[in-house]
Amino acid sequence: MSQDKSGYPGMGETNPLHNNVYGPPQPGFGVPPPNYSQAPGGPYPPAAGYGQPGFPQAGPGFAPGPYPQMPYPQMPYPQGPYPQGPYQQPGFTGGDPMAPAGSPGYHGDGPPSYYDNEEFTNSGFEDKTIRQAFIRKVFMVLTVQLLVTFSFVAVFTFVDEAKFFVRRNPWTYYVSYAVFFVALIVLSCCGDFRRKHPWNLVALSILTLSLSYMVGMIASFYDTETVIMAVGITAVVCFTVVLFSLQSKYDFTSCRGVLFVCLIVLLLFSILCIFIRHRILHIVYASLGALLFTCFLAVDTQLLLGNKKLALSPEEYIFAALNLYTDIINIFLYILAIVGRSRE
Repeated sequence: MSQDKSGYPGMGETNPLHNNVYGPPQPGFGVPPPNYSQAPGGPYPPAAGYGQPGFPQAGPGFAPGPYPQMPYPQMPYPQGPYPQGPYQQPGFTGGDPMAPAGSPGYHGDGPPSYYDNEEFTNSGFEDKTIRQAFIRKVFMVLTVQLLVTFSFVAVFTFVDEAKFFVRRNPWTYYVSYAVFFVALIVLSCCGDFRRKHPWNLVALSILTLSLSYMVGMIASFYDTETVIMAVGITAVVCFTVVLFSLQSKYDFTSCRGVLFVCLIVLLLFSILCIFIRHRILHIVYASLGALLFTCFLAVDTQLLLGNKKLALSPEEYIFAALNLYTDIINIFLYILAIVGRSRE
């Protein structure tokens, strides 16, 4: 072993291991790698990237690269020929393993089919169809109720014998009022009863007949022109409010709490009107009542749509028709009072 001027053994010799192009620098030698362009001897192969420290360089036959080529174990998926057929992710069983065969959640060995959820694909369309059928049913029931009521009004307005009968028998008004009140409490508070066919229709028919008699009896105390004017104004107002509520984007159902507070104030105002008999005061009271129940009509109309803050279930067509019917009748009675007091 020779020793050069640096005092390190072997540094003066031409050791091929020390000039290894592909190998990493040997530990214990503090000199930089030689410059290949100035090295004596034959042409050297072009410089390649240094291997990673701590890993031997790949042998001949492998393409040089920055990382050593070494066989890694293929886990968890073995390398080999793949079976021909639809792709199936390894380890996927395609459904609930506890689901019994034939159930909607059982798919055997394959992934779940898109067509297994066909009952949900048209849910939006079906909901819209059900809602439209619900609205048609409500307005059909409401139309029958209004026809019956205004038939009573026509009889008590144009038939003099009917006018004389109700004026000679005022007790019939209180009896019809008691029947109406009981039917109203039953339909408003008993949810199971008003959804039970045909008893819900029977109770609604009793309520309609009793209220129709009361409205007809009240109309008999006004002259014919006043009643006709009140009917015409009520029809125009209600038709306009219903159309506006169906087309408007404003949510009137959010104002329902405020309207109930106003209703309580109106009831207190009515008690005041009982003790204070003044024409102007009665006109103001009737005007406020007509305005309040017009707002209630807008709210109850939007409850049918199902796209507002509050909505009625499609099973509640009796309750929806009852709300609209009482709103329209109250509007008619208040307008009748306004016109009658104004013509005195």
